[in-house]
Amino acid sequence: MAGLPERLTKAAATSLLAGALGGAALLAGEVLAAKARRYAKPTMGLALRTSMGPASAPPLRLVLLGDSAAVGVGVEWLSDTVGGQLARLVAEGTPETGPRHVLLSSVGVAGSRSTDLATQVARALLGTKPDVAVVLIGSYDATSIRNPEEAAAHLGQAVRRLRAAGVQVVVGTCPDLGAMRSMAPPLRQIAGLLGRRIAKAQARAVAEAGGAVVDLAAETGAVFRADAGTLCYDGFHPSADGYRVWAHALYPAVARAAMTGV
Repeated sequence: MAGLPERLTKAAATSLLAGALGGAALLAGEVLAAKARRYAKPTMGLALRTSMGPASAPPLRLVLLGDSAAVGVGVEWLSDTVGGQLARLVAEGTPETGPRHVLLSSVGVAGSRSTDLATQVARALLGTKPDVAVVLIGSYDATSIRNPEEAAAHLGQAVRRLRAAGVQVVVGTCPDLGAMRSMAPPLRQIAGLLGRRIAKAQARAVAEAGGAVVDLAAETGAVFRADAGTLCYDGFHPSADGYRVWAHALYPAVARAAMTGV
């Protein structure tokens, strides 16, 4: 019986190794399946440049920066994008603020990471500067496993440049990737964890740079997890309903930013 503990230890170690290898194989398979999935593409005819609200109302230039969320990937009509729905809310206004004539544009690029924001900021500041900039970034930083602090540093630099130019900035941090149905468990849970790490680093960097933070995961994640209809057919990009949920979460901060800039 003297060799029994050693045999048990070896058996346990072998089981753990097999479990680890099996888990790694499962994750590898899920990664390949996620990559092979057919994802929505930007609609070529969807030009994110329009105006909303009474022409006689005070003007507000609103620009979106970031990844596919800033472009509206997953829907076909500008009115269904987060920018379009947010612009409509701002244009309608409230009894306290009144309506606004919103001039909406986007310099976002699908697939962008935080390192791409420097170019987008330069484009956003060409010509007449915007009054309010909404930045939606982080999903691709998380899924490509970027260092959260490094990604957040690039975001912070973008916010500082916009603020130095006199632009009010609202940042929607990385959404709840654990709600995305394009990935199966446990990959989905891992993506959710990576997204939360990115979002926390983003929030710190944006606050330090003088921007306003909207925690999209905290404010809208439960809705996305409960309702599959908030995602488009690819299970990754939002649907019109999903973009509406984001727009309503962003609106209070954007409305405050708009009033600050008056």
